Amino acid sequence: MPRAKAKTTISKTAARPGVVRLLVEPEDGISALIHGLDAAKRSIDILIFRFDHREVEQALLRAAGRGVRVRALIAYTNRGGEKNLRALEMRLLGAGIIVARTADNLARYHGKMIIVDERKLYVLAFNFTYLDIEHSRSFGVILEDRKLVREAMKLFESDVLRQPYVPGTPALLISPLNARAELAAFLEGTKKGLLIYDPNVSDSAMLRILTEKSKAGVEIKVLGAAAKLTAHKLAQIRLHARVILRDGNDIFIGSQSLRTLELDGRREVGVIFRDRRSANRIAKIFQQDWDLAAEPQASEADNEPVQTKKIAKKVAKALTKEMPPVAEVLDLVVKEVAGDSMEVPLNAEQLQDTVTDALKRAVKEAVRDAVHEGVEHKAQ
Repeated sequence: MPRAKAKTTISKTAARPGVVRLLVEPEDGISALIHGLDAAKRSIDILIFRFDHREVEQALLRAAGRGVRVRALIAYTNRGGEKNLRALEMRLLGAGIIVARTADNLARYHGKMIIVDERKLYVLAFNFTYLDIEHSRSFGVILEDRKLVREAMKLFESDVLRQPYVPGTPALLISPLNARAELAAFLEGTKKGLLIYDPNVSDSAMLRILTEKSKAGVEIKVLGAAAKLTAHKLAQIRLHARVILRDGNDIFIGSQSLRTLELDGRREVGVIFRDRRSANRIAKIFQQDWDLAAEPQASEADNEPVQTKKIAKKVAKALTKEMPPVAEVLDLVVKEVAGDSMEVPLNAEQLQDTVTDALKRAVKEAVRDAVHEGVEHKAQ
């Protein structure tokens, strides 16, 4: 898909759409998303990259069941999760939901967006997963703005039909089309300070802007990683946020980091807006996270969460790979307990995926607990 050149840029000001609600995770949890989906009367359009949250899935199924037109545009692949995406497609199709798959011409389709009743736009930095929503620092925003909603609908339709999309407003940032130009202009327009949540600020052009701003006296704080800038790793919680607060007023929330691949090679969705209440809440949460991250941390404590995650993932993968067919085991157990006359209707593939996911989560939690106990025992 060719990269379009942005016609205009947001240099000094940001749009002021009707902000329904700022979402802060994990504090806000899943309730606002579920409420929005359950309130849909006519239509739901949703972009999906990663998805394992059963409550969100059930809300989509309920919407389809009451006659709401539900369309899901699902990433053609994601690293290690393609099987789950294909299983999700089949479950959604079985409920009468319209399912389309993204094209494969971009390195990754990573946007997170929902449009409800062609009236409310959800732009999210998190996926529809338990890990992102319940165990990670992330953000999202619900907006009511006709121009933004129309533009988001145009993007959705273009990507469903695999047709070229040309950005029509600088407030909606779409990679690899206008996001680089708009984010560069957004940063250039800074006068006093920037608070940045970003796992990997590494694009050379963006770093150059930030470095120049810092030399000019702009205070820049980064929670995540950024070369040559004041940055701290988020403490005690996983970071899955791409958020920038500029001068205490203007906000960027989206799925793209200030990283070359996410600006130039993947489909990402973000929005720039101004809302005092949202800005104040982001500033407050950021300061709390910054103060916690700035506290001295023991070297083992710094390294252990990443090591633990890797260990847990490998153990869970090894165990589930050798897992026998669940449906056959369940059938044998039922007959052994209840007799040959007892039959249980099963969807073998869905049952296998459900049990595998549950086992992976249980194994990961058990491994993490064991490693944590080992580290604590060693420190005593």
